Amino acid sequence: MTDGRDKQTEAAERLALAGGLALAVLKAAAGMAAGSKALIADGLHSAAGSLGSLASLLGLRAAEDPDSGRLRAVSSIVLSVLLLVMGIETGITSLKTILSGTVEAPERYALIVLVVTVIAGEAIYQFRLRPGTGTAPGEQLYGGADVHRSGLYAAMAALVGIGGAILGDYLGNNLLYYLDPAAGIVIAVLILRMGYLTVMESVVRSLEKVLGREDAADLIETVQRVKGVIAVDDLQARELGHYVIVDVRISVNPRITIQEGHEIARIVKQTLMKRFSHITEVLTQVSPYDPGYPYKGASRDHDDVPTLLH
Repeated sequence: MTDGRDKQTEAAERLALAGGLALAVLKAAAGMAAGSKALIADGLHSAAGSLGSLASLLGLRAAEDPDSGRLRAVSSIVLSVLLLVMGIETGITSLKTILSGTVEAPERYALIVLVVTVIAGEAIYQFRLRPGTGTAPGEQLYGGADVHRSGLYAAMAALVGIGGAILGDYLGNNLLYYLDPAAGIVIAVLILRMGYLTVMESVVRSLEKVLGREDAADLIETVQRVKGVIAVDDLQARELGHYVIVDVRISVNPRITIQEGHEIARIVKQTLMKRFSHITEVLTQVSPYDPGYPYKGASRDHDDVPTLLH
């Protein structure tokens, strides 16, 4: 990666981190003021996602700084513990509220805060996906599309819980009040799942081995031959036992549609997995080709081998 694009990506991760933390604080504060366990839990879920953005930011620096790599390893362990503690505490608190039998409906503005923060969170996520600014979804186990889906599930659970409890207050049905803390339990499970994924990522990264320049040369040449690929900007092949996971960044014609770009990425994945049977996963990031950009990656002339990420 070049310094310019690295800075753009790091800036996007910083924005995601700051924005996610701001939304988490807003949700948690509004949840406590409105008496909504679901909104508090959703705020903790957002905080967990922000910690994932911090891990992504450390990952960008780890590519060039060994000390940052060690820091990321330690931060992943700390993050895993925090997520598990947050999930357990959230679940216990919501369960105690249900068992107490003194559940009340949250204030109605809790629903407004939830909707506003969900929209803002989606805007931040979409910004990260803009070519040349953020990391591709799925580029990491934690902090990518999986976390985004988890956030959507948490938001839906909070929406049902808060909306149902407010509806119960409107209808005079006290039983519907329990939907709010019940949603808190559901979100607690999602937070625990995030903690589990973070633990698994730490284990995988401790076991994997980054393939050397020579071992990845055939992979790079194969990607270069795919129709529509103008340049291979970077390629990282990680060996895990007898299997290999490939992360590749390619440049394509900036005038093609997003759908056409996705199709090229799909063909790249299928081609690599068909030719190399030991490859189990291919994660492809597509960027628009910039003729003025001094690529370190290989061009269609196949003269050079791209610099590999470590």
